[in-house]
Amino acid sequence: MHIKEFQEMIKEIYFHRDSKRGLEKTFLWFTEEVGELAEALRKGDREAMEEEFADVLAWLVSLANIVDVDIEEAALKKYPNNCPYCGKKPCKCEKE
Repeated sequence: MHIKEFQEMIKEIYFHRDSKRGLEKTFLWFTEEVGELAEALRKGDREAMEEEFADVLAWLVSLANIVDVDIEEAALKKYPNNCPYCGKKPCKCEKE
């Protein structure tokens, strides 16, 4: 599945509820999920990490849907198929 397809699936399922909740409250839910991911990472709980990564991604695309941003397009624009610093693939620069 491509990011665009995932974003569209989340939109079909949750957009009505997310848009009704609004940007600020949806962002609060997103940050709560990031906190849960942080806890799973700290504990090293693989099953919880997988679940929380999925939740963070879903809430992230929900936010993007509310503000009408195509995450796949934005990601490819910011991070093309080569290094955004040196222009090479694989990267040959010292940027971190």
